[in-house]
Amino acid sequence: MKQRRLTHASEQVTALTQPMASTRRAAFMMAAAIIIVAIGLPGCLVGPDYVRPEAPLPNETPMPDAWHEATVEDFQQNESPVRVWWHTFEDPKLVELIARAEQANLDLQQAVARIMEARAQVGVATGQQWPQVEATADYSVGAASAAVVPDGTDTAGVLAGGFAMNWEIDVFGGIRRGIESAEAGFEASIEDYRDVMVALFAEVAASYVDVRAFQLRIAFSQNNVASQRDSLQLTRDRFNAGLTSALDVAQAESNLGETEATIPTLESALEFSLNRLAILLATPPGTLHEELSEAADVPVPPDTIAVGLPAELLRQRPDIRSAERALAAQTAQIGVATADLYPRFSLAGLLTFDVAGPGDGSGVSWSIVPGMRWNIFNAGRVRSQIRVEEARTEQLFLAYEQTVLLALEEVENSLVAYAKEQARKQKLTEAVDASQRAVDLVRTQYLAGLTNFQNVLDSQRTLFRLQDALAESEGFLSQDLVFVYQALGGGWAPISGDMEGDEAGPQQAPIDAAAENSTDTQSEPVGPEA
Repeated sequence: MKQRRLTHASEQVTALTQPMASTRRAAFMMAAAIIIVAIGLPGCLVGPDYVRPEAPLPNETPMPDAWHEATVEDFQQNESPVRVWWHTFEDPKLVELIARAEQANLDLQQAVARIMEARAQVGVATGQQWPQVEATADYSVGAASAAVVPDGTDTAGVLAGGFAMNWEIDVFGGIRRGIESAEAGFEASIEDYRDVMVALFAEVAASYVDVRAFQLRIAFSQNNVASQRDSLQLTRDRFNAGLTSALDVAQAESNLGETEATIPTLESALEFSLNRLAILLATPPGTLHEELSEAADVPVPPDTIAVGLPAELLRQRPDIRSAERALAAQTAQIGVATADLYPRFSLAGLLTFDVAGPGDGSGVSWSIVPGMRWNIFNAGRVRSQIRVEEARTEQLFLAYEQTVLLALEEVENSLVAYAKEQARKQKLTEAVDASQRAVDLVRTQYLAGLTNFQNVLDSQRTLFRLQDALAESEGFLSQDLVFVYQALGGGWAPISGDMEGDEAGPQQAPIDAAAENSTDTQSEPVGPEA
């Protein structure tokens, strides 16, 4: 009888433990299946694979073979020195100022900070594909009431600790598409930094040219003031000798006053340019006044200008490169939204340790929770979100084409401006030479009594006007060349060969610092190519 009871009890225990064992086996099998799926389907990515646009212009129009203005004005179509274009002016002070601006400019530092932010966003996105593990610990102490537990009034403490894990298995690639988008955004931030750098170098050069041009115009004005004072003294001497009328004296005084009145305006413009240059170097206004107080020649453009080919803009212009990377980032967002159409698999686990007071023992508990969630009804929200991302992608594609068109326009316009200003300067140079000869001749004739003083005044006014226009034209010509190089994306250089690679040039250090300890996201396109 006793043996039969023991056998019956054993059968009951076995019957009770079998479901528990089956549950554990099922949990382990499901967890193993999820892990196998995660390992075995790394290439399952929903959403479109990004491919860089081969025809960046509307209606698949190819890039022009040459610049129109370059073929008309005979610019050189060979490789352009865009990386360090400011060296072509052969002005050591300009080179120095650009180097200082690169190190100190606040706009450039903000762009570096934005690179840091984008790099961190890549880390945030990447972290989502790995298990999230939390450690927990707590200690509780207390005593039960004697009315509830007669023998339980002693104080007891329990120390509990453990680990909780949750892992979303990226079966359909929603997380990986998010990483793809973040990496493309990081690359776009690098191109934005370069775009700021291109604009900064151009603005420093243009402001420096303004400084030298205004100094030259002031010098011409002062020389004309000195010449007109001599003419005024001459007319006074002739008036005192009874050789001319008071009208000549009054006209000479008026002419001198008019010329002297132009100097304060030019000096104000010079101050403004110096202050602007100081701000670009992240120094207080007025800092550069003493350093640049000594006048110097306006930087002279080289005899020949190399502008490269239109197709090189796709590699060279940071704004085009940034627009293309933004398009890649947004294309990946379609995949992120599409992943919500499919089930999400996860694996959760818990491991806890409980330690009671002395003599009360301790214990370990654990659990594994494979899971699946599938949003099977959402009233069309997910598909609407996919259409939202597709519409945004189309917008950025059109913006990319528009960016390329505007870049072509800027280059053509800057080439036209430079070529026409060059022709204008040549004519002004000839006119100044002729006007100077006229002033010398009319002064000699006036002293000989062969002409009236009005001709002297007219020739002096013409000379002053032409000299001022020539000095202004010299500044405009140098600035137009600056704007040519800016339109070409000058100030850095991609590596020869593939568009995706970027050379570690003299302006690469801030980018390297931002991308430290990161994968090489600059050497290959983010989206998988078809």
